[in-house]
Amino acid sequence: MASIEVLSETPLSVVEMKEELDRIKKRDKELNFRAQKTEEYLQAFVESKKGLELKKKLIALEIPRLREQHICKIIDIMPITPADVKAVLQGYTVTLSTENIKKIVDTLHQ
Repeated sequence: MASIEVLSETPLSVVEMKEELDRIKKRDKELNFRAQKTEEYLQAFVESKKGLELKKKLIALEIPRLREQHICKIIDIMPITPADVKAVLQGYTVTLSTENIKKIVDTLHQ
């Protein structure tokens, strides 16, 4: 069996995953079973086309300790209130100031 080596890991939001699957589908003409199931799920639940724009805006805020994986999770869930942002980030070892959380909410809902 061939040895697989991971060259890099990059977190993707569901919007980016949907675009990546579309690109793969154009390249290969057909998706494998798991990719087809993933595509079905994404078509059913992902509506936002502005995910890439939101990601750029959140990165531009330059909030300390907020990493790309956190930004992707925030875009996936699209929290409405500062309490929702805290709930999303609760699973990570990251703490943000109330001011920064408010910036995130304002950016998401402009």
